[in-house]
Amino acid sequence: MFEKLALMEEKYEEISNRLSDPEVVNDNRLYTQLMKEFKNMTPIIEKYREYKKALASFEEAKQMLEDGGLDKDFKELAQAEYDENKDAVEQYTQELKVLLLPKDPNDDKNVIIEIRGGAGGEEASLFANSLYRMYTMYAEAKGWKQEVLNANPTELGGFKEISFLIEGEGAYSRLKYESGVHRVQRVPETESQGRIHTSTVTVAVLVEADEVELEINPADLKIDYFRASGAGGQHINKTESAVRITYLPTNVVVECQDERSQHKNKDKAMKILRSRIYEALQEEQSAKIASERKMQVGTGDRSERIRTYNFPQGRLTDHRIGLTIYRLEDMMNGNLDEVFDALATADQAAKLAAQEG
Repeated sequence: MFEKLALMEEKYEEISNRLSDPEVVNDNRLYTQLMKEFKNMTPIIEKYREYKKALASFEEAKQMLEDGGLDKDFKELAQAEYDENKDAVEQYTQELKVLLLPKDPNDDKNVIIEIRGGAGGEEASLFANSLYRMYTMYAEAKGWKQEVLNANPTELGGFKEISFLIEGEGAYSRLKYESGVHRVQRVPETESQGRIHTSTVTVAVLVEADEVELEINPADLKIDYFRASGAGGQHINKTESAVRITYLPTNVVVECQDERSQHKNKDKAMKILRSRIYEALQEEQSAKIASERKMQVGTGDRSERIRTYNFPQGRLTDHRIGLTIYRLEDMMNGNLDEVFDALATADQAAKLAAQEG
C-alpha cells in the first residue's frame, strides 16, 4: 500500500507542475482532465503526508527511548510523543485504506429518484409525497437542482408515483443507499379513531445515464401517445401529449404526462428509460462482482425493507445497519446527513473487510 502511495505522490507532484504549464492551461480539455485527477488525489496525498509526518515523529521518539540516558522529565516527554504518534500512525493507516478503496464510478453523477406508493392505499400515496419533500429539501440544502420528470398525483395531495431528477456534484454518492422499501407507522389524517396504520413506499435511485454511455436502438422502442389525465382520472387536456415508451428487449415501460408538450414528455420519458436500462446493466455487473458480499447497504434491493419511520415515537430506524434516531421531524425536513454518513461508513467497512478477507 505504501509503495503505491509513494508512486501516487510522485504523480501528484508531476500533475501539480503540469497545471502551471502555459501550454496545459491553454488546452481546456487537458487542463480540466488533469484538474479533476488532481482534485481526486488531493485528500489521499494530504492524509499520506500526515501519516509520514507522524511516522517520522514516532521513529524519532522510539530511537530516543531505545538509546536511553534521558532524565525523568525528558523521558516522559519522549514517551508521550511515542504514544501519541503510534496512535496517529495506526489511525492514518486505517483512513488511507478507506481512501484507497475503489471509487464508485457513478458517485459524481446526477440521479433520478422514483417513489411509488406501496401497501396502504391513500396513506401510502401521502407518505410518497412526504418522502419527495424530504429528498428535495435535502437537495435544496446541498445547492442541487431538481426537476419533476413524471408525477401521478392523488386528489388528497399524495402521489401514486413521482419521478424526479436531482442534479449536483456527488448526488449519487449520497442518495444511492435509498433504494428499497420505506415503511411508515403513523395515524393517517383520514383516520377518525386515532389508530396507527402501517404503510409502505418503494424508492428507486437510478444513475442519470447520458446518451454517450448508453446507445438505444430506435427500433427497440415502441412509442404510444395518449391524453394526459389528472388526479382522480379527469382529463386535463384535449391533445395526446402524454407519452408511453416500451423498450421491447426487456419490456420496460415508462410513461410521462407531466408536461403540456408531447416533445418534452418524450424527452423526460427517454431520460427515465435510459437510467432504468443503465441500472439493469449495472445490477447485472454488481451481481457478478458482489456475489460473495453479504452487506446489503449498497445493493438497492427494492424488495428489501430498509427503513421505518415511526411518527408516534418520533423515531427513524435504518434496519440495514441497526441505526435508530429519535429526531424524525428533523429528518423529514431533509436533515439526512447523519443517516447517509452512517450508511457510507458501514459500506466502507464492509468493502474493507471483503478486501482484507
